[in-house]
Amino acid sequence: MGSHDLTDWREALPWPGPDAHKHARGRLGVVSGRALHTGAARLAARAGLRIGAGVVRVFCPPDAAPIIAPAIEAIMLEVFHSPESLAHGARDMDAVVIGPAAGVGDGTMMNVRALAETGAALVVDADALTSFEDLPGDLFASLDRDDVLTPHEGEFRRLFPGLLERGREAAAAEAARRSGAVVVLKGRETVIAAPDGRLAINPNGSPWLATAGSGDVLAGMIAGLAAQRMDSFDAARAAAWIHAEAAARFGPGLTADDLPKALPAVLAELYAARV
Repeated sequence: MGSHDLTDWREALPWPGPDAHKHARGRLGVVSGRALHTGAARLAARAGLRIGAGVVRVFCPPDAAPIIAPAIEAIMLEVFHSPESLAHGARDMDAVVIGPAAGVGDGTMMNVRALAETGAALVVDADALTSFEDLPGDLFASLDRDDVLTPHEGEFRRLFPGLLERGREAAAAEAARRSGAVVVLKGRETVIAAPDGRLAINPNGSPWLATAGSGDVLAGMIAGLAAQRMDSFDAARAAAWIHAEAAARFGPGLTADDLPKALPAVLAELYAARV
């Protein structure tokens, strides 16, 4: 299935009904890195909250808790001490982001494997992708079709060496087939591919997104929509477009922490235009 016969993701956007409550709107978890590496997780968590997840919880190592606690309000915080305690804490989550500033290495690999047992839709980003550079098959074995990989080209090459020589669209399609998950190959024209053959190219990329942390926001947005039971491929398409639209409207001077604040105006227009 190509992009020409895809349904419009706007039709699938999750909006709360009159009887909605926070738990019905989806529960999102975000895994933080160590004490000096907490900003990326906070960006992802804020973005997930803004895009409509009803409950957002950051899971952090013990040393990060005193840093994160004063920096969040509507977002909850929970400490984990091991991959097992992370999985226990995330057992009720509908979606989890892991990777932004998580740290590269065995610890992150074990956390990904543990989270894969929870049933949550995983958005695997940044350090979590790089951690599996030498064992990509281990990552793919942990994933299912509801999970999402969000590599930039450098991260993509580490997990799928040689594929980019086929071109970005063919590479993303094969990566989705090989991994069994949705692949979001980020760039000026972000390519989103599903393991069932669906493929889309995001049409509205913005140069203002070339700033530290914008990818963390995108990961949180995808997961925030997936937490609301949106199909992961559609969630990725929707998040990529909304992310770029928010950036384009803000324009020069954009930093990643502006993006969550820029989402309500875009969402309001989408809400008003629904049929």
